[in-house]
Amino acid sequence: MEQEQGFIDYIEQSIIKNWDRNALTDYKGITLQYKDVARKIAKFHIVLESAGIRPGDKIAVCGRNSAHWAVAFLATVTYGAVIVPILHEFKADNIHNIVNHSEAKLLFVGDRAWENLNEEAMPLLMGIVLLTDFTPVVCRNEQLMEAFEHRNVLYGTRFPKNFRPEHISYRKEESPEELAVINYTSGTTGYSKGVMLPYRSLWSNVAYCHEMLPVRPGDHIVSMLPLGHVFGMVYDFLYGFSAGAHLYFLTRMPSPKIIAQSFSEIRPRVISCVPLIVEKIIKKDILPRIDNKIGKLLLRMPIVNDKIKADMRKKAMEVFGSNFDEIIIGGAPFNAEVERFLKQIGFPYTIAYGMTECGPIICSSRWETLKLASCGKATTRMEVKIDSPDPQNVAGEIICKGANLMLGYYKNAEATSQIIDVNGWLHTGDLATMDTEGYVTVRGRSKNMLLTASGQNIYPEEIESKLNNMPYVSESLIVLQNDKLVALIYPDFDDAFAHGMEQSDIEKVMEDVFGMSFSEFNDALDAGEIQFALADPATQKWINKGTPATTYYTNLAGQVTQADADDFAISAAYEMNSNGVESLIFKYNNTLAEGTTGQICVGFVDKNDEGKAMKFMISYYIGALGK
Repeated sequence: MEQEQGFIDYIEQSIIKNWDRNALTDYKGITLQYKDVARKIAKFHIVLESAGIRPGDKIAVCGRNSAHWAVAFLATVTYGAVIVPILHEFKADNIHNIVNHSEAKLLFVGDRAWENLNEEAMPLLMGIVLLTDFTPVVCRNEQLMEAFEHRNVLYGTRFPKNFRPEHISYRKEESPEELAVINYTSGTTGYSKGVMLPYRSLWSNVAYCHEMLPVRPGDHIVSMLPLGHVFGMVYDFLYGFSAGAHLYFLTRMPSPKIIAQSFSEIRPRVISCVPLIVEKIIKKDILPRIDNKIGKLLLRMPIVNDKIKADMRKKAMEVFGSNFDEIIIGGAPFNAEVERFLKQIGFPYTIAYGMTECGPIICSSRWETLKLASCGKATTRMEVKIDSPDPQNVAGEIICKGANLMLGYYKNAEATSQIIDVNGWLHTGDLATMDTEGYVTVRGRSKNMLLTASGQNIYPEEIESKLNNMPYVSESLIVLQNDKLVALIYPDFDDAFAHGMEQSDIEKVMEDVFGMSFSEFNDALDAGEIQFALADPATQKWINKGTPATTYYTNLAGQVTQADADDFAISAAYEMNSNGVESLIFKYNNTLAEGTTGQICVGFVDKNDEGKAMKFMISYYIGALGK
């Protein structure tokens, strides 16, 4: 598709065509029709014009998703000013820095964010306006104050016989390269980078959504991703509005309970979300229904298999409102177990890969053609390459260029030159492979890749994805310390407490998993009292503590049955350990079919086994924590 129209044309034509349709709704709150949005935009244009704000000036917006957030955005871009969306989760100092760095003249702010801000720290602002009711709370310009106070009178004077569709005529971008949005990728003081997205990028991303997604006028869309992030801004908001859809804003943190309730009531046509939301819902509401021996057995039976898959698909669809065409998942790697299950039951999901610097889409494919574990092919008007001598087998950096690409970082030419090379290729920092058909599979971030002493490349995102989908785990971070992998885990206290657990219960569960307290386990390691430990998948307790690995492996070899092999693979080999000593490396790995749980243990023991225990690492994951 060639650019036959501008981005503003999308907004203008949608308002005219859908004049009497519902446009923006705060869930359990106000609803604005497209004509209401148009009238509010007209009033804001009068205010901006009266206050002396010109096209190209910067206007910032910071707050939770809401109908008024959307109005502030639309009023800004249709006036020709540059919108600066700021995530409301940023700390006050970060918001101050972004407002000052962007040279914003006006700040629209939510009431909760405003409570923590200091107007004296933002001296360049002409005024600060609350998103709740568009009341100016700080006004340093007499013209601005007068314009806000008399905006209804001025509006009535300009449109004496009511505001009608024929009055819609917004300023069009003078060039596709004209700056439209500055989206800051980070809220940190020293490393905030303002991504300059031109109208070209907004148009191309929205055009791609129109090419790929089936949203029609009047269809429902739930906006739960933050509009301050470009993923939610494009997929949920700009595309939905330009398609004439009815957008619902959750206005608060999208907990699983709120999501389930809102989806059942709203029944959205298209859903955009991050992997963890889908993963948690599938793991909690769907997988437990087949995560048993009978369910696994039935799934292997061809005739019954299809019936079970259809039932599981129906149940999974119901969780998300039953009316959607597909779920677009982006922002992070998708859990392999959950994705494999969704693919198996024919669930309509699409993986979208991108970054703020591309506004955001780089790769995506419709769910009917999407290959397992991939994020699709290069999108329309984008070129993608893998910087590798063998892109099919050896991961290399994803580089891209095309219509979605940013202009650069605002007032940061050095950072721009570091990410966009002299040939116009943007270097994403992500590592991936690409098959012969052009499907891209992301392996991890190049900056995150961990290199062990043995030369092994480890992508922590893959491990983190496993951990994040365990019961009572909220988030995790894998780091390398002294050539050993260490998992930093933040528990999902809300989920644990919802199941009747208390703080002491959570600690006890963790201790029960080890069969001893954390401190006892660490003391035993330090004292060399443990030569080898193996976790029993049934009891989830450590067994065979202090048993020489060579002896236990001999015994175990004669005990392994076919049933054991169906669930776990056991291997052992003599290799050089991290201390340069040839040792028996014993691996007890989870390898199997969907729903299989267990632990992974890796132990290092002196080959000569003279009773001298070496300190070893145990990597583990918990398959059924708390059950």
